[in-house]
Amino acid sequence: MGRLELMKVFVMVAEAASFRRAARALGISAPVVTRSVNALEQQLGLELLHRTTRVVRLTDAGRRYAADCARILAEVDEAEASVLGAHDEPRGTVSVTAPVFFGSVVVAPIVETFLAAHPAVSVRALLLDRVVDLVAEGLDVAVRIAHLPDSSLTAIRVGQMRIHLCGAPSYLRRRGTPKQAADLARHDLVVFSENASSSSPPNARLLVNSAEVAVRAATAGRGLTRALSYQVAAELADGRLRAVLPELEPPPTPVHVVVPSARRLPARVRAFVDLAVDTLRAHPLLRE
Repeated sequence: MGRLELMKVFVMVAEAASFRRAARALGISAPVVTRSVNALEQQLGLELLHRTTRVVRLTDAGRRYAADCARILAEVDEAEASVLGAHDEPRGTVSVTAPVFFGSVVVAPIVETFLAAHPAVSVRALLLDRVVDLVAEGLDVAVRIAHLPDSSLTAIRVGQMRIHLCGAPSYLRRRGTPKQAADLARHDLVVFSENASSSSPPNARLLVNSAEVAVRAATAGRGLTRALSYQVAAELADGRLRAVLPELEPPPTPVHVVVPSARRLPARVRAFVDLAVDTLRAHPLLRE
């Protein structure tokens, strides 16, 4: 195999975290995949993967190289599309990341619309409740609900989210509705944190790293929870939750579509970004 073919095999192994799954995806045998990765490591003089009988993990060098390979392969695909006169028809793969709950509720329909409009494009969606390094992990687009630090990334603001403190009517009848911040000390709390091992208030009945689970627990009357407006929109609308102490809400949190750079985006990425920006700016959940 040539260097580009070896890189393709390596990127597939990195994405699949398995030689066998990579082989199935590429339509070649597992031994060929193994030999290809070994050949690439020998050429580079680096160990790219940690291998055990059950797990294949990227080394630090492998993680950086996988991101570079993904970028180079995307640029090669784009160059080929351009020279073949296919630049107007997006093709290839777009890698997208978003928070789990928001991704399933809001971003997934955008992906489905995009796939229907562009039959030559595929999408790899990575839904995670953590900030993903787009460059290091070889991703094209992120949708982020956060105040963003200054960086080399390009961010397009598409809306904002309020943060509500909510409780179920049954809970509020049983424990009373808080009238001021000091009242919260005598209430049970359901706390969502990306790191569920972090410290929590002493009156937290539940600390969980899933916003969906936190909202479900609050709806069941387990305590008060703080959630972004999209996470509780349906529950507030049908009365399963009630917002309390609105005067204590922090400023709304901005929502951005983020790309590594606005310059020289591949046609497929530009098409997805344009659709996502237009759709999110018109979405009622982002216009509060």
